[in-house]
Amino acid sequence: MTVIEAKVHRSSARNAKVAFILTAIVVGVLAAVVAAAYWHPIVALFVGALIGVPTGAVAWLLVRIWPVLRLVWWWATEIVLAAGLLTAWVQLAGHAPTVVTLLVVALVVGVPAAVPVIRRQVIAWAWCLIVRHRLRVCFAQFIIANQSGSLPLILWARPTPVGERVWVYLRPGLSAKDLEGRLDKIAVTCHASTVLIERAADNNAAYLRFDIKRREVLTAHVGSPLVDAIDRNAPVSASPLTVPTALDLPDVDAPTITLPTQGKPARKPPATTANGSKPAASSSAPEDDVSDWI
Repeated sequence: MTVIEAKVHRSSARNAKVAFILTAIVVGVLAAVVAAAYWHPIVALFVGALIGVPTGAVAWLLVRIWPVLRLVWWWATEIVLAAGLLTAWVQLAGHAPTVVTLLVVALVVGVPAAVPVIRRQVIAWAWCLIVRHRLRVCFAQFIIANQSGSLPLILWARPTPVGERVWVYLRPGLSAKDLEGRLDKIAVTCHASTVLIERAADNNAAYLRFDIKRREVLTAHVGSPLVDAIDRNAPVSASPLTVPTALDLPDVDAPTITLPTQGKPARKPPATTANGSKPAASSSAPEDDVSDWI
C-alpha cells in the first residue's frame, strides 16, 4: 500500500532543499549583522554560519517530513482516541481487580449500545470521522489537484440532522466551480444521497463547507388543527357543487356611452315614411364635422 505518493515525495524533497537554503542564508545574514556590532566582521560571519546552518537543517527536516506529519494530522482523532482507550485500559487493569475491570468495560460499551440517544450520537460522530477520510479519497482519486500533489486541508466535521458538515480549505489549483461538477461522485464515495458545497467565508474563496446528506428528516406526519374544526355531523350534499366555468354575456348590461357634442344641439333622427322606410338623404344636407367625434 502506498502511503506517500511518488510526486508528493519528490515535491517534498525539492521544497526541503529550497527551505534549507533560504533559511540558512536569511538567518545567517541576520545573525552576522547582529554579531558584527560586538565582534570583528570575520568572526561575525562564522557566528552567522554557525546559527544559520542548523536553523536551515531544522527547516529542511520539517519540510521533508511534512507528508508524514500530514498523515498524522489526517488520523489525529483516531490516534488520540486509540491512545486514550489503551491508556485507560492499562491503568484500569493494573489498579483494579479483573471483575471490576470487566464491569467498567461492560458499562462503557453497553450503556451507549442500550440507550438510543447515546447510540445515535456515537454513530453520528463515527460517521464524521469516516466522511473526512472519504472526502480525502475523493481529492486523491478523481479530483485534479495542483502539480505538487497537495491535497486540500480537511479541517473539522460535525453531525447534522441530515448527515454531516465538513469544513475544507482548498489549496491552489482548485475552486468551488471545479467541485460542483463532481458532486454526484463525491456523494457516491461518501455513501450519501446528495452533497452540497458553499463558501464558508465571504472574504475567502478557498474556505468551503460540505453538507453531506444521507437521510430525510421531513417525513413525519404532523397533525393539523383544521381537522378538528370540521363538523363531522353536517349533512353532505349528494350533488356536486356547481362551479361557474364561463361568463353569460347576455346577462351583462352594456353601459351607454354618450359622446360630447361641444355645445352643438343633438341631431334629430330622420323621419320615416309611411311604409317605414327612411327617406333618401338630401344632397343639400351638410356633412358631419369629423372634429365633433374626436
